[in-house]
Amino acid sequence: MKTKTLICTLVLATGMPVVLGQNVAELREQAKSLFGPLPDKMPGSENDTAIRIELGKKLYFDNRLSVNDSQSCNTCHRLDENRGGVDNEKTSLGAHGKRGDRNSPTTLNAGFHFAQFWDGREPNLQAQAKGPVLNPVEMAMPDAPAMVAKLGGLTDYKDLFVKAFPGAKEPINYDNMAEAIAAFERTLITKDRFDDFMKGDDKALNAKELKGLETFMTIGCITCHMGPVIGGNTYQKVGLIHPYENTEDKGRFVVTKDEADLYKFKVPSLRNVELTAPYFHDGALKTLPGAVWKMGYMQLDKQLTPEEVDSIVAFLKTMTDKARVPK
Repeated sequence: MKTKTLICTLVLATGMPVVLGQNVAELREQAKSLFGPLPDKMPGSENDTAIRIELGKKLYFDNRLSVNDSQSCNTCHRLDENRGGVDNEKTSLGAHGKRGDRNSPTTLNAGFHFAQFWDGREPNLQAQAKGPVLNPVEMAMPDAPAMVAKLGGLTDYKDLFVKAFPGAKEPINYDNMAEAIAAFERTLITKDRFDDFMKGDDKALNAKELKGLETFMTIGCITCHMGPVIGGNTYQKVGLIHPYENTEDKGRFVVTKDEADLYKFKVPSLRNVELTAPYFHDGALKTLPGAVWKMGYMQLDKQLTPEEVDSIVAFLKTMTDKARVPK
């Protein structure tokens, strides 16, 4: 592949040509200006220590943070088995067997988002970590003092909290629990081929993926999906041009009570989107091609061709963490 060629005709393994309207070097520079690689560190990680991260990881995977020892953070945001920080359920089951009303978003790269939860009701990872523990549908602990008392009765946590928060009068407290979980989550930075491409590797993406990147940028997806996590930095109405069928969830309006926020949600990150089906805030779309077509129609008033959908999906898969690529 020669980056000097202005109109590049590239042949896929299928034998079908893919025509790029600009050379690869130009495509890279445009991608870098719109997106850019993920930073090496998340905001707020300056004070994270190895022992605090270790404590946070233990808490993240511990079912004892729920009222009946049935749920951990990992139950809904699975990192085990190289999962994508989600449970791949439409909505998640809580401690008492009831389902939540929104799809569980990924914890991968979540600390790069400008706000947390679909409706942006919390500003950062620490604040977010406090919510599910006390949510009556999710982990269902009755209140923060009950959670602190439970942790205080677990001998395997006493030394860890003391070491993770040296000098604290009462190391085991609700804020420190959430801060430790946030410290662990700030390590969940993924590495993918799209970043390799933006950093200069001409061989990181194949012809079909390059065509998908170009299509993604030219048809208007970048209106909402910009920045290093390819989203996660704005709110947008779902059903901007053509209405979305589900009108029960009012989105950010529930937080702000501002009618301008009706049906607005935080734009999700597209990093690792291959791993996070089903899609949308209600988990209504089961497949990535279906979600791409739906977004094109609903948000951009475009009826994408099968070829356009296929190339965009191919590009989106280049943002899958290299350690988590499905086999």
